[in-house]
Amino acid sequence: MCYNALAMFVTHLSLTNFRNFTRLEVNLGDGPVLFVGTNAQGKTSLLEAVYFLSGGTSPHASSDRQLINFLSLRDPQPFSRLVADIQRGGRPQRIETRLILEPVGIAGDLRLRKEILINGVKSRQSQLSGVFNAVLFLPQYMQILEGAPQERRKHLDALICQADPVYAEALGSYQKVLSQRNALLKQLQDRRGNLDQLSFWDTRFLDTAALLIQRRALTFRELEPTAREIHADLTRHTEVLQFAYQPRLSHGSSGSTQPALPFTETESYTPGTLEKIKQALQEALEANRQEEIARGITITGPHRDDYNFLADRIDLRTYGSRGQNRTALLSLMLSEVVWLRQRTGEWPVLLLDEVLAELDPARRSDLLERISAANQVMVTAADLDMFTEPFYSASSIFQIQSGKLSSMNAADLL
Repeated sequence: MCYNALAMFVTHLSLTNFRNFTRLEVNLGDGPVLFVGTNAQGKTSLLEAVYFLSGGTSPHASSDRQLINFLSLRDPQPFSRLVADIQRGGRPQRIETRLILEPVGIAGDLRLRKEILINGVKSRQSQLSGVFNAVLFLPQYMQILEGAPQERRKHLDALICQADPVYAEALGSYQKVLSQRNALLKQLQDRRGNLDQLSFWDTRFLDTAALLIQRRALTFRELEPTAREIHADLTRHTEVLQFAYQPRLSHGSSGSTQPALPFTETESYTPGTLEKIKQALQEALEANRQEEIARGITITGPHRDDYNFLADRIDLRTYGSRGQNRTALLSLMLSEVVWLRQRTGEWPVLLLDEVLAELDPARRSDLLERISAANQVMVTAADLDMFTEPFYSASSIFQIQSGKLSSMNAADLL
């Protein structure tokens, strides 16, 4: 992986009432940054905060409320504030996110208000696209490969939204349309509502759904060559990695599955024009009309897409070892770094949480060599034993304890 001056990196991070941080101010430089500490000290939360600023979403919080420090919930108006000063291609940028719980109604229930400021200007979440990009690996991310389809869709959407504002807008619109269409289907299931209204929501559904499917397919086509090359290096050329995208384009029973569509095949999956995708989706909607009304939900569309990881044509979700799966997932993450560079013109920040766990020494060494050239990579670890001496000697090292950081020398931690 070759990095150059076209880089993004965080120069200063400020957190107030975020997770277990009541207050944090830290200056950061480019190159490797290590955060060392035992479990439950805030290492993961620190990386989560940086990633949250890149797209406005948390990788493993079901609600933004969970991000507000629990001690601040005793305050009259609980809040959390995250600020990052960033160098982007030699230009300074500032991103700020505020999460504010404010009372509403007579009962005084608390409602979350989310504010995003880009260079001091209030902005929509979708406008974060391309301002600051980051790629994150968490141990929980094994669920992307091994877990339910929604985990894979969530990760893919978050990646594309960073580089594609049109996709980010379409995704938000699609989620609203899907909610409205499902509400109407539920009414029709209960023998209420107007069937004629379904054609209106179908039209809006097709416009956004087709764009999402097309751009997901394009993303996989662009990601796979790099991911395959990285995976070959990390496995010493003993495995060939493929992705199998499974768009929910076909009609028929909602229990049916789509065929795997690996992009290394000669006849790779090509979604074609938006009109062709719309046509396929339209046929599916018409074929599934009665089933959708009977169930009260939309059973065709990108909200039901899936994708698999294959090594030597073997489905890793079913047959892969823990080490194989971790290597495949790391290959995807590292290919995302290159993909974001290709799409935005600048290298993103790489965030790796306990990344060396469950890797054998050879794969560990190969991974460290590959990421050591990053303009900025933030890595967490319980200790330095798993890192090579050249890597941690070139790193800025911070010890983290009870949500507080202190700068350390490598010699102090050995």
